Amino acid sequence: MKASYVYIMAGRSRTLYTGMTSDLALRVAEHQRQLVPGFTARYRIERLVYFGTRGDIRDAIHRENRSKDGGGRRRRY
Repeated sequence: MKASYVYIMAGRSRTLYTGMTSDLALRVAEHQRQLVPGFTARYRIERLVYFGTRGDIRDAIHRENRSKDGGGRRRRY
């Protein structure tokens, strides 16, 4: 089974982005090079500030959604 990662990246303005991927190194490089248009390119999200490994893709999706909807403890960076 391939590991899945939940990650949080930040921009200089402290804007946070939460995502999920099965290839963390590739996804971080895509964000840093602004290869995918959208939120992360617009806000120049470039710095990885957190990542966690999940063994099951469903767990990773659940963790990502929980961090986005505020179901967990709120953090300030």
